[in-house]
Amino acid sequence: MIAHAALRICLLLGTAALLAGCSNASGRSTPARSDTAPLATRPETRQCLAGLGDAGASFTPLPDRYLGEGCSNLGTVQLSALAGDRGPLGVANIGPVTCPVSTAFAAWARFGVDRAAQAALGTRLASIQTMGSYACRNVARSGRRSAHASAEAIDVGGFTFADGRRITLAAGWHGSAAEREFLRLVHASACRRFATVLGPDYNADHHDHLHLEGVGGNGSTFCR
Repeated sequence: MIAHAALRICLLLGTAALLAGCSNASGRSTPARSDTAPLATRPETRQCLAGLGDAGASFTPLPDRYLGEGCSNLGTVQLSALAGDRGPLGVANIGPVTCPVSTAFAAWARFGVDRAAQAALGTRLASIQTMGSYACRNVARSGRRSAHASAEAIDVGGFTFADGRRITLAAGWHGSAAEREFLRLVHASACRRFATVLGPDYNADHHDHLHLEGVGGNGSTFCR
């Protein structure tokens, strides 16, 4: 993929200036901006970007940005496609997401969602329909910044499949037996990969989506 090849060249050369001039997936260069810091200057970020590329994701690295009180895009990427077992998977309506959360999302899409579709529905996943990622806002009815404000959360509203079917959280959570099985499989899989997972059983605010936040694995996952 063009974006991957350009990114790998940048990482191998190891300079932030070269990264700023590398082409994104559309072939346009990404100019440096006075209000941003180069993304790939941190070793952990370079390692994460390489791992995301190895996972088969198509993405463009984004410059670091501070966007207001408590709101930022630090170490983020713009995802354009993910990898399934038999080919690429689309991802719709997604904005900047931190590299670690993007990596967890890529693994969930393939090993959690695509395989759940094959097991529960007898078809392959085609795309994941999100309801966005970065948003400079607070948690509903609180004075605390949401994980969306630091691009560390993705809201997933539905899925489309290779056979033309579409399942949404709003209709499918209490839908047919196959829909319910599929959505609970992907919910359980998400709980093994993300630090916080909130779905329709959590509260009315999440009746139509899965909120996927942070990276799990430290034993402190909050799953509802």
